[in-house]
Amino acid sequence: MTESRKAIVDETAGVTRDRQYGKSIWNGLEFSVIDTGGYVVNSDDVFEEEIRKQVVIAIEEADAIIFVVDVETGITDMEDAVSGILRKSKKPVLVAVNKVDNPTRVMESHEFHSLGLGELFCISSMNGSGTGDLLDAVVASLPKKISDEPEENIPRFAVVGRPNVGKSSFINALIGEDRNIVTDVAGTTRDSIHTRYNKFGHDFYLVDTAGLRKRAKVKEDIEFYSVMRSVRTIEESDVCMLMLDATRGIEAQDLSIFNLMLRNNKGVVILVNKWDLVEKDNSSTKEYTKAIQERIAPFVDVPVIFMSALTKQRIFKALETAVEVYQNRQQKIKTSALNEVMLDAIEKYPPPAIKGKYVKIKYVTQLPNPTPAFAFFANLPQYVKEPYRRYLENKMREEFKFTGVPIQIYFRKK
Repeated sequence: MTESRKAIVDETAGVTRDRQYGKSIWNGLEFSVIDTGGYVVNSDDVFEEEIRKQVVIAIEEADAIIFVVDVETGITDMEDAVSGILRKSKKPVLVAVNKVDNPTRVMESHEFHSLGLGELFCISSMNGSGTGDLLDAVVASLPKKISDEPEENIPRFAVVGRPNVGKSSFINALIGEDRNIVTDVAGTTRDSIHTRYNKFGHDFYLVDTAGLRKRAKVKEDIEFYSVMRSVRTIEESDVCMLMLDATRGIEAQDLSIFNLMLRNNKGVVILVNKWDLVEKDNSSTKEYTKAIQERIAPFVDVPVIFMSALTKQRIFKALETAVEVYQNRQQKIKTSALNEVMLDAIEKYPPPAIKGKYVKIKYVTQLPNPTPAFAFFANLPQYVKEPYRRYLENKMREEFKFTGVPIQIYFRKK
């Protein structure tokens, strides 16, 4: 329906755990499609209990429901249980009988009429047959309302980190509902889940990602796809909130995630979760922040927030900081103000001479990039070395607010 390979597909039962959102366009109408985890009754599995709750929330959110059944297995207790829930929901329900790819199976599909949910749509999601009729019916059943505004310019804040640091718990605490499945099992979240946050004057997407672990540790196919999807989410977001586990500190895997954000020029906020579990004294936060800065040097101009998703301590401070970092990343500095500050700094501490030649920097301007980037025009740009580049960056950070934002500096021939 979304003409993409967004949802993970595998033979293993229970691959989809959280609700997956996608966009679909049919007959000129755009609508969202939500893929829920498979509904299972009478299961002891911790995930399947949570998935059941997710399905109920998805039914409440939806304008129309597509109930997908399998012609090969026919009607089971599960279908009976779900059809009972759907009849009570008072929402338009379309029964999609999947895997119908030959005339014999069309005959077999008629048994699903006994569910009492109305017309059946025989489809094959593998080759797409029958999906046109189903989409026609979906569009006809949707309420005639028009979306308020295009949503493409809304900032995206991704919550990233190793498995089991509390990313989903943090998002659930912020939005006040159990939107993302939370269990003690590492690797619960497999897809990147987008949640629109529209409260207290803020409007952005919060994206919960699968925990990123070392490549060598990624064994299952499913987990490999989840990790790839998290990497893609980092690439598509504006600000990344890197969540650490306070009881474990910053580890090598956290550093590799941090470097991935820097390589993609993303705004960064470091959230130290589970702070309620740490023995503290007056200087704990200072020492912890210093330990983090030593590991992430040279880029230490990053906000660090100590929080707890469980007790909701400082969760809104974390959001406000992410919004500030986003604004820092968007800012454009006037060329006159930039030259006034930077040429003065260059005059006080000019670049060192190399081979008896003096480097003269005459002019600086901000480039029209989506992220902060500056060009310094000099007579011998090739002689400007890394330490001086870092001096200029630090001066810029002192004068202008770029907390949490990587800056790119280029030297060009004038």
